[in-house]
Amino acid sequence: MDAYFLDWANLLLRWLHVITAIAWVGSSFYFVFLDNNLQKPESPDLLEKGVGGAMWAVHGGGFYNPQKYLVAPKKIHTHLHWFYWESYTTWLTGFALFSVSYLWQAQTYMVDPNLIAWTRGEAVVVALAFLVGFWFVYDALCRTVGAKDGGDKWVGLFVFITIVFAAWLSTQLFAGRAAFLLVGAMIGTAMSANVFFWIIPGQRKMVTSMDAGEPVDPIHGKRGKQRSVHNTYFTLPVLFAMLSNHYSFTYTGEYNWVVLVVMMTAGALIRQYFVMRHGFKLGRNANPIPYAVVGSVLIVGLIVAMAPAPQTPVQQAAAQQPASFAQVKAVMDQRCVMCHGAAMQMKGVRVDSADQIAVHAQGIYQQVVVTKAMPMNNATGITDEERALVGRWFTAGASTE
Repeated sequence: MDAYFLDWANLLLRWLHVITAIAWVGSSFYFVFLDNNLQKPESPDLLEKGVGGAMWAVHGGGFYNPQKYLVAPKKIHTHLHWFYWESYTTWLTGFALFSVSYLWQAQTYMVDPNLIAWTRGEAVVVALAFLVGFWFVYDALCRTVGAKDGGDKWVGLFVFITIVFAAWLSTQLFAGRAAFLLVGAMIGTAMSANVFFWIIPGQRKMVTSMDAGEPVDPIHGKRGKQRSVHNTYFTLPVLFAMLSNHYSFTYTGEYNWVVLVVMMTAGALIRQYFVMRHGFKLGRNANPIPYAVVGSVLIVGLIVAMAPAPQTPVQQAAAQQPASFAQVKAVMDQRCVMCHGAAMQMKGVRVDSADQIAVHAQGIYQQVVVTKAMPMNNATGITDEERALVGRWFTAGASTE
């Protein structure tokens, strides 16, 4: 029964997490687009009000005229909307989902005894250290190196090096699936922390100064803009890390950390292409194509490098041999029944009888052969030959006779 409620919690939290993440990513992309497309107005009334950039847009049958002030308007005459709940809710639901799916079941989903046989408590502490540690490193870089002229390029380089190290270290400490998610979660934590510790507090100080009739310190706007821009480049790498747990071929190889780094780098480069492509202020001579090309080449190169080697004649002959149900049942009994039998029925699935195997044949094929997600972290040591045997049995009709 506990597993049943955990599954429901996982589903509902994942649903809410995706919804709020869409809202956060969408607003982030939109405001980066605005910043790169606002043009200095020529109208005297706008200049007198302190408008530094404006544009016209049409959407949904209506026309919009967003304006950005150089520092802050003299007075806000209508309701002021704050963009922060999208960020906070995304992080809260994401951390709750991470807790339910991984931290609560660390021995199953995070620990790989072939690497380090952590206790549940040890695994949880180390995982949380990744989240907190990356934020402190990143934040320190922004406050020191990033505060200097031209410092953002150095921040980008040092953050990249930190992420590469974290990707390598996490795959040495945890199962690949958990390691990928952990790296994504640590970056996502920094993104939300940017909003919580810097962007929103800075904006509140600006509003307080406006209400008091005092000069607004432009440093708050500069810091908020810096962290917001960083967040937009983090977005695609984080999304890949979060999606990767559905594709075991990305995180089960010997050099899985390289796969993670390459895909994250490609995501950041492709995001740079879109930032420049939609950026009027970057100049008509700006050429963003190389970023998209390099990002795409990295992905294609990874696809080629990870492609399975062609089968030998012996392997081809073995692949054509029929597989009996007795052979499949033996594999299920040895590799799967301990988690999907009478004593334990994870995800409500049993494979300890012919009838149950027949009912779940499609799922067995998908999880064992196609995605290779099961057994979890290959805890029972199923071999490629056994996976192929299950595949031949299913494609031949999945008979239980």
